[in-house]
Amino acid sequence: MACGDLTGDTDAATLGTSDASTSTSTAGSTNPTTTQTPPDTSEGSMSGAETTTTGAPTGTSEPPTSTTGDPPKADMGTSGGEFLRCHDAPPDGATLAPDIPAYGGSCPTLEIGYMEGQAFNVLPQQLGNNTVERQFLVIAPEDAAPDERLPVIFLWHWLGGDAQDFYERGDVQNAVNQKRFIAVIPEAREGVLFKWPFSALDSDADLQAEFQFFDDMLSCVAEQFSVNKECVSSTGVSAGALFTSQLAGGRGDVLSSFMSLSGGTGGGTIKPWTAPAHKMPAMVLWGGPDDFCIVIDFEQTSKDLEQNLEAGGHFVLECVHNCNHSTPPFPVERGETAFAPLWDFFLDHPYWLAPGESPYNEFGVPAGMPDWCAIGVGNAVPPPEPCDKNECS
Repeated sequence: MACGDLTGDTDAATLGTSDASTSTSTAGSTNPTTTQTPPDTSEGSMSGAETTTTGAPTGTSEPPTSTTGDPPKADMGTSGGEFLRCHDAPPDGATLAPDIPAYGGSCPTLEIGYMEGQAFNVLPQQLGNNTVERQFLVIAPEDAAPDERLPVIFLWHWLGGDAQDFYERGDVQNAVNQKRFIAVIPEAREGVLFKWPFSALDSDADLQAEFQFFDDMLSCVAEQFSVNKECVSSTGVSAGALFTSQLAGGRGDVLSSFMSLSGGTGGGTIKPWTAPAHKMPAMVLWGGPDDFCIVIDFEQTSKDLEQNLEAGGHFVLECVHNCNHSTPPFPVERGETAFAPLWDFFLDHPYWLAPGESPYNEFGVPAGMPDWCAIGVGNAVPPPEPCDKNECS
């Protein structure tokens, strides 16, 4: 019922500029820098927070002034203009994301980065009468300064993979170094049929438990880093993408955007779409008419997701790579991190965009995006010849 192992054949080491396998450090504790009042310290889910409309941004909302390197410049659209991105201050009168609540317990001192044999970060989770240890990686720029406000993205792995696989195949250390963000990579727990609770067979209790794990990870990352709450996103691959769509519905008041890579909703075996509190931009990507794994037709589930997004007034960037159930063949420049267009979509869409809006509407799809991506449902033009690839297992 769930999707299989979606593996990559891209040599990340030749694309990036640093050794992604040897980074490990512990960042200093820093209070979040936001454009609102200090975070609410009450316990509970972030889904209960309310958005706030502000006037002129305060001094604390300015972009980071770290001497460790300027954040990437705004992308140039095909029309030649520049637009505000996640690393820029929100405009006057923008509706900002809710504050990130404090964790209900004691956050561990997070281990940052990953190398072979390193212990994962651990948070306890109560599941019925049992307490389980939930594991996750936190990957941050190796030269991050304590005052640098960093966007955050959650990366949910595929059925046949794990957090380490996503870290390695996603070239994640190079990505966060180059693009200036924090990546949180959860590890699936035992006892869930298809790694993440997205199927029609998964209980609502399991789904809510995974949402709570997301809340807890975000709260603890925000306790240790200066998190840019206006740019908290989620993406997943295959099984992870199917769950990301559920998270977008359940925690839509927190997320600024999400990206579904061979995922989706509905189709009988997958839970339906839940309308989120916030109309967030979405990238919906799949491998064409033969993107099929086990019993899931990912073209069908991706189109179901798109139809729901369109009906709800969300901006959709549709991408159809025509390489079946396999790693998206994102084009990248030499020396640029693998999957750069994915990270750019996340960083191009802060929370405070007007409902249904994207800078791509005004400035065009940035030149670095694949030519098999287009604005709007049904508008992507796949490559004429399908790839002879299928990584379902």
